[in-house]
Amino acid sequence: MWFPFDPDQFWQRVRIIIREEVPNAERSRPAEPLYETPDLTYKPLFKLAEVCKLFQVTKPTIYEWIRRGRLKRHKIKSRVFFLWNDIQQLLQPEQDSRD
Repeated sequence: MWFPFDPDQFWQRVRIIIREEVPNAERSRPAEPLYETPDLTYKPLFKLAEVCKLFQVTKPTIYEWIRRGRLKRHKIKSRVFFLWNDIQQLLQPEQDSRD
């Protein structure tokens, strides 16, 4: 196979391109969550079992929160997921409107 570059030059240019692009990819990360939780990495979607573990509650409790409108579920095909932003709102202490 014929390349317009010497193999060493080719790989050197590939390395330069990667060095230029990798820092740009790191800048496009999602914003840090507002509520800090130890040992929890950012994920946009959480499964039901993960939410149960996070709040240390049972599945029926989560279903009750969904029914009462405290937590919104998102169905993807036959699976139920929860958005991190919705979980974050539930984690924050509720503001009392009476001041």
